[in-house]
Amino acid sequence: MFRTTVLPGTPCAPPHPGDVPLHRLETAGPGATPFAAGDFDALGPLARDRGPHRHTFYEIVHVTAGTGTHVIDLARWTLNPPHLAVIRPGQVHHWESDRNLTGTLVLFTEDFLVDHPGDRAVLRRLAERSWFSLDAEQNARIGLLADELVQEHRERSPGYESVLRSLLHVLVTRADRLPERGTGPHRAEGRMGAVAEAFARMLADRREAPASIERDWTVRECARRLGVTPGYLTEAVRAATGRSPGRLLIEARAQQAQRLLAHTGLSVRQIADRTGFADPAYFSRFFRRETGSSPGAFRKHHSHHHQSLEAPRRRP
Repeated sequence: MFRTTVLPGTPCAPPHPGDVPLHRLETAGPGATPFAAGDFDALGPLARDRGPHRHTFYEIVHVTAGTGTHVIDLARWTLNPPHLAVIRPGQVHHWESDRNLTGTLVLFTEDFLVDHPGDRAVLRRLAERSWFSLDAEQNARIGLLADELVQEHRERSPGYESVLRSLLHVLVTRADRLPERGTGPHRAEGRMGAVAEAFARMLADRREAPASIERDWTVRECARRLGVTPGYLTEAVRAATGRSPGRLLIEARAQQAQRLLAHTGLSVRQIADRTGFADPAYFSRFFRRETGSSPGAFRKHHSHHHQSLEAPRRRP
């Protein structure tokens, strides 16, 4: 995986030709706290980047005002603040036609969660939903936490890192209580929970992979890498998500193909190879089965500048 932090002013560039640009978290120097918090202006122009990009870090955005659209992976979210957005490393997102956008951004790498490692699974679950509309009470409580995080990060008083980690843990926990989290009511505990979390990290790495995906990533191979049987892996993942690991692997492969078609100029043959298909014709059949469209038709429909992977949602 790429280095997750860089010095301020380090240019952002795709790590490989054809990949979506990868933003890394700017820190003061080696060993600096991999955390940042502030408003859109304080964190610089990349905070409201209108070009599709991805991060090496988590981003929690509390949107308090503005108009436009926030595009995250396969969904377009029309701004009608207040909102809370959770974006995990590797997700492709950008802002579209935004005006008067205000709010607070909280950025941190996975390493920063050392005091609360269980938050990693919660954040991945929240990122599946990505977008939350807040009522007045929720907005006020989230706003207070966001303001405290910004103040602690700005003042850097003694012990501020511990305070930041504690406040972030409260923010993640409060976000997890918001309705419509999107992955169902199932939760795994103990070793099963750890196995399901490790599988989720494996899926995330697969989605973020800049090079060709390994062709032997089957449920059996994933189980072998995790040191469990395929049956145990299936039971653990079903308990945590309500779905099978095989289904999730298929969806990860289809999602990666959609991203590459929408955001790169790679040929269908190159995309087939990058997503683990030796035969482009078989890849095309797979893609049509999973999306209802051929790769060529999908690319033609989504070839507009900064077009999301999904057609705009119709208002009810």
